[in-house]
Amino acid sequence: MSNSTATQLDRTRIKELTAREEETLNANTRKSKETFERASHHLSGGVASSYQLREPWPIYMESGSGPKVWDVDGNEMWDFHNGFGSMVQGHANPVIGEAVAERYKQGTHFAAPTEDAIAVGDDLAARWGIPKWRYTNSGSEATMDAIRIARGHTGRDDVMKIFGSYHGHHDTVMVSIGVEYDQIGDHENLASLPYGAGIPQSTVDQVVAVPFNDAGAMERRIIKMKEAGRLPACVIMEAAMMNLGVILPEDGYLQEVREITSRHGIVLIFDEVKTGIAIAPGGAVEKFGVIPDMVTLAKALGGGFPVGAIGGSEEVMACVADGSVYQVGTYNGNPLCMAAARASLEQVMTPDAYTHLDHLNERILAGCDAVVEKHNLPGYTVGIGSKGCVTFSPTHVNDYESFKANQDAELSELAWLFNMNRGIFMTPGREEEWTLSVTHTDEAIDRYCEVFEEMAFELTRP
Repeated sequence: MSNSTATQLDRTRIKELTAREEETLNANTRKSKETFERASHHLSGGVASSYQLREPWPIYMESGSGPKVWDVDGNEMWDFHNGFGSMVQGHANPVIGEAVAERYKQGTHFAAPTEDAIAVGDDLAARWGIPKWRYTNSGSEATMDAIRIARGHTGRDDVMKIFGSYHGHHDTVMVSIGVEYDQIGDHENLASLPYGAGIPQSTVDQVVAVPFNDAGAMERRIIKMKEAGRLPACVIMEAAMMNLGVILPEDGYLQEVREITSRHGIVLIFDEVKTGIAIAPGGAVEKFGVIPDMVTLAKALGGGFPVGAIGGSEEVMACVADGSVYQVGTYNGNPLCMAAARASLEQVMTPDAYTHLDHLNERILAGCDAVVEKHNLPGYTVGIGSKGCVTFSPTHVNDYESFKANQDAELSELAWLFNMNRGIFMTPGREEEWTLSVTHTDEAIDRYCEVFEEMAFELTRP
């Protein structure tokens, strides 16, 4: 729950603590600094992806085992980052490692189907209750292909998404993601803005964003588009938003969205790149009981290997089966990736694994709740399955507008620094959340809560 009567924190104190913690982290990561200087010669920005950047230098990693990682400076940390949620199975999981090693001996790539690809498809169909599947190499590819399939199925071009949501780095979905509060636009007519340079305006113009947790606003925008002769091919959305910390759907919201999209003949795509495998055996579809026309998976699906998947109804995926929509990729269904995914699904992400994850998440949420209450912090906890966060806001956040208006970015930054300096590897950024793994223990949870308690004490002490 939100805490609207929370203590007013001293902003000067926050800045002082942030400066202190930044100095400590920089002192403890001198080898990362040296590595960054070397990497910058030929890696653009010194990293393989812009999301790995950090000022004044990124933290370069050396190794990981189970629930822990070590950076190049030898700092040992409990991993609550888990590769942006990809490593729910834990690092160097021996079950997955053995499966990949055995597959390697038989050949690593054929650009032809293998038995493991069939087994993975069967497992996903059983978990999600969605019959037809195809593979990709990433979440971005999965959402890109899903949108193309929806366009091919409907014969329409326009796309509707949730304002502030992230669905990968292809042009169509790189619209209305990170937007300053004064540029969001009217709630009933939210702005379509590119997320960085290089995105054609013609693409931006094909994308319409609507608020999360407001099915009425979605339908009113759909009706306006229909009247203008541009009914969208699809609505692509996360059932629970995972790039604003965690924002859960309000009661009845997803059911309304399902009804609206069905009534208007719009393909409903649930982007489960972050929730799939991570929060329940059948992801958000199982958790919330709403079946979309299509679902996209990646991250945790591969247990550390680059694999994505697209699931869809018989009707929607018919255009793929008959060849009218080309869903292709040289490495799609790569044998090593399929072996990893199969081993993970059949032997690692079992009912017992989800029971363990639920136990851990309940403990960390309760522990952080206790700290918030004890120190009367402006914030609340929210989580589901292996994922959760402390949302530093005095009021409840239910969409991008309320997130930008109320979430305290300075506290989020300070929390990240506190964690990094005390053996907790966390995902950087005000938008992110923790991801637990099946290898995490109560000891890891206790340490996370201890660090949060230490920060809260420092913030609120006289």
